[in-house]
Amino acid sequence: MAVWDLNPILLKLGPLQLRYYGVCFVIALLGGFYLMRKQLIRGGRDSETAEKFLLPAVIAVVVGARVGHVLFYEFDRFMADPLYMIYFWRGGLASHGATVGLLITLWWYSRHIKMPLLEVSDRFSFSVAWAAAWVRIGNLTNSEIVGRVTNVPWGVKFPRYDIGVPLAQVPVRHPSQLYEAAGAFVLLFILLLADKLMGGEKRPTGALAALCLIGYFSGRFIVEFVKEYQTLGASSPLTMGQILSLPFILLGVLVLVFSFGRRIRG
Repeated sequence: MAVWDLNPILLKLGPLQLRYYGVCFVIALLGGFYLMRKQLIRGGRDSETAEKFLLPAVIAVVVGARVGHVLFYEFDRFMADPLYMIYFWRGGLASHGATVGLLITLWWYSRHIKMPLLEVSDRFSFSVAWAAAWVRIGNLTNSEIVGRVTNVPWGVKFPRYDIGVPLAQVPVRHPSQLYEAAGAFVLLFILLLADKLMGGEKRPTGALAALCLIGYFSGRFIVEFVKEYQTLGASSPLTMGQILSLPFILLGVLVLVFSFGRRIRG
């Protein structure tokens, strides 16, 4: 049993502060951009083409994640105070909302650079897996998105989550952030392996994007069984995160069938 009591503030200068989460976000951003640029260059585009996607993608992630969190997890609070939607500094981001924002941005970007949407999505899938892993590591540094109480030997105490509880009485929880981070890194490895096995640039268009959707949201669905409840209580057969993951898993399956079906017909 371990105790996770990291101060989330890495550096503080007067009213300004740098959090570990911010560092993780930068790592996610830079690594994701590198992977996307590498894929676009391999597809015959230049670095400037990749740079055109960076700012819209960041905006889409932040805005989409915030809107998704508020609408799906804190809707009552939003109805009481509509301005709560723009209180980004209070935390609260949802990966499902970020995914919707990114899908919209990918559609716009594909039209802007005149590249098929599924091809752009394939090339971006590696970035998604990389970024997802580092965001969850960031959640760990903030002692948020914790797991449910457990007695597994690798359980962790989060005194900065269970505030006000004496350390001896702080419950042991699943380190669900690490589960999702590890799952995202495994997904990245699977995507890289699948890309190689399917012939790189000869791969079926849309296959990697489909695997990314299926892999990430299936992993999210599974981890939700040990993640602390956020909106729906224990009486619900599925958590909100699981309910929101199902449409993306289905979309991934449909894209995968379409991708290989079109290749067979071709």
